Amino acid sequence: MSEQIIKAEYSEVMQKSYIDYAMSVICARALPDIRDGLKPVQRRVLYAMNELGLRYDRPHRKSARIVGDTMGKYHPHGDSSIYEALVVMEQDFKKGMALIDGHGNFGSIEGDGAAAMRYTEAKLKKFTQDVYLSDLDKNVVDFVPNFDETEKEPAVLPVRIPNILINGAEGIAVGMTTNIPPHNLNEVIEAEKYYLDHPRASISELMEFIQGPDFPTGGIVINKKDLEHIYTNGTGRIKLRGKVEFEKGTRGKRDKLVITEIPYTMIGANISKFLSDVVTLIENKKTTDIVDISNESSKEGIRIVLELKKNADVERLKNLLYKKTKLEDTFGVNMLAVVDGRPETLSLRRILEEHTKFLYEINTRKYTTLLQKLYDQKEVKEGLMKACDMIDLIIEIIRGSKRLNDVKQCLIYGKTDSIRFKTKKAKELASKLHFSERQASAILELQLYRLVGLEILALQKEYEEILKKISEYEDILNNPKSMKKVIKKDLDHIRKEYALNRKTVVEDGKEAVYEEDPIKEQAVYFVMDRFGYSKTLDQNTFNRNEETILKEYKFVIPCLNTDKLCLFTDAGTMHQLEVLKIPGGRLRDKGTPIDNLCKYDSNMETIITCIPSNEFSSIKLLFFTKAGMTKIVEGSEFLMTKRSVSATKLSGEDRLFCVKPLRKAIEEQMIVLESAQGYFLRFPLSQIPFKKRGAIGVRSMKLSANDTIHGIYLPEEEEITSIDYKGKPLEFHRLKSASRDGKGSKIRR
Repeated sequence: MSEQIIKAEYSEVMQKSYIDYAMSVICARALPDIRDGLKPVQRRVLYAMNELGLRYDRPHRKSARIVGDTMGKYHPHGDSSIYEALVVMEQDFKKGMALIDGHGNFGSIEGDGAAAMRYTEAKLKKFTQDVYLSDLDKNVVDFVPNFDETEKEPAVLPVRIPNILINGAEGIAVGMTTNIPPHNLNEVIEAEKYYLDHPRASISELMEFIQGPDFPTGGIVINKKDLEHIYTNGTGRIKLRGKVEFEKGTRGKRDKLVITEIPYTMIGANISKFLSDVVTLIENKKTTDIVDISNESSKEGIRIVLELKKNADVERLKNLLYKKTKLEDTFGVNMLAVVDGRPETLSLRRILEEHTKFLYEINTRKYTTLLQKLYDQKEVKEGLMKACDMIDLIIEIIRGSKRLNDVKQCLIYGKTDSIRFKTKKAKELASKLHFSERQASAILELQLYRLVGLEILALQKEYEEILKKISEYEDILNNPKSMKKVIKKDLDHIRKEYALNRKTVVEDGKEAVYEEDPIKEQAVYFVMDRFGYSKTLDQNTFNRNEETILKEYKFVIPCLNTDKLCLFTDAGTMHQLEVLKIPGGRLRDKGTPIDNLCKYDSNMETIITCIPSNEFSSIKLLFFTKAGMTKIVEGSEFLMTKRSVSATKLSGEDRLFCVKPLRKAIEEQMIVLESAQGYFLRFPLSQIPFKKRGAIGVRSMKLSANDTIHGIYLPEEEEITSIDYKGKPLEFHRLKSASRDGKGSKIRR
């Protein structure tokens, strides 16, 4: 068979392929389904555990076994993602209602990771079994083939509560993310019951039941006024604060500020970051009220203790913590979920609408299945009762038959040809029989003890119960009010058994106002040795040890503590850091590596000049590279807020040689250049043009192969008249005055 070549536009193929990939990630991996509020991996883990029989009243099973079953049967995307999903569903500090009962180390609120899956064990919680996995045997949801079509898995779990609200959700897809906060089970169920009665309910009406998010870590939501807008649009920002309590010291002990609840966003590594941020506030003297900080958190809950100085300003300190640390944070809400196979941003009302539709669907399918089973039972009971009334005839048919099939044919169709009867009357009666096939099978399976009088009465009673249930189920299926009553009764049962008290307080809190004390301006000296260790010294220390300091340190720069220091490197970069952030020290202290204070990388570049930024408005900067490229730049071009910027453009392997500040008039100055091969060039400084920061500059001196700029001297600016060259003084005024871009004179000694 000849090949058929299909021509297609490449861009169209790429576009279609990428869209297919994006939708696969969105719907099959990253976003939850609005109906059960679960991502596919979560759904598959729970179903696999259900199939393994890991009920709440049975022993735990190794997590590795659960992960293996899930990956092998339903989710072939790697064990790490499956185990991570299992761990998160066990962590009650992340989920409003934990779904898995774990045994072993499943991580902590402080960011400790879970133990390997071979060490931990898990089983389902009773809540999960009752609310998420019940009725799977009643055809309430569709089952679809797994990835290799060897198994069946549920397309969605029959979750009887709006799980997407109760446990929240987070996920990153292609071009979109979801971030839904958890809510209180009791409040959500009450809101859903109200919505069942009032399908046109407004957001404000629903919020009479749902106060706001209910985070498992507690804390305080301080922008209650914004919640209606968030629930209406499905997006917004929730402001969270930790709960801080003041404990008065007794018997000579210090007063304490105790953090007992943290913002939900502070879970994990952010707790240790909060502790380090508080330490930084103390080191930077933002507060002097904190004497000690300790983390006394345990399984019983969060307890971070700040010991205070006597007569500390508690309110000011609280505001400082809210402003400068993660104790006050924002939770970005984006209520995005998959609805009918498409991602959609949902309002609170829409979420309840979609879930109530799902409840009607699963209950309709459930009672349809149950009703069909009752019809089958009714048919069987009717057949058995009818058989009891003519049991003698049936026994005669059985005894007169040679094969079981002959009996069935007689009971169903009245065929008597192959059966031997004692009387013609019996044969005539047998020919009129017309039991159904199901009834005939039940009659043949009937045990003789069921013919006892009391058993026959029990059979009649069972039949009456079946008729009663059939009437009840038909009413549920045919009467919307009855269906609604059943759903509300089910929701009430769940609420009564599993509801928890609200943990998060929702209020309109006051804005934290913190005004920093004005910094007292003082003169300091920035010093850095040749190994890159830096610090600041006060003026008295410098004055007492000036000679030693100038001898031992590579850079000694006078500046103000309120200033910024600009470090120019040979890579053509300027790094900027606040002098206040440079730790002060005593003369013999080692100091802090400059790499730790700014984006400077000692492996890639070398600092050549340090200039305080407060000088930039009144000076000009002279740039020279190793290859002799030069320019003058207005200092004001470097007055910026960025921490690191390109100071000049370099070509090829060229490196920046020096940056010299010019404070005197350029027109009155001469410049002397020295090359590595001993050439000197003297020309007017005014011949070097002004350029922008991003320019490469002009050539200052013609250098022969392998020659580079070795020295740059500004006699008038630096107030020098000569230098020592090869052991003898070299007077600058004896050098011939030339022009820029000359070769210069060779000085032989």
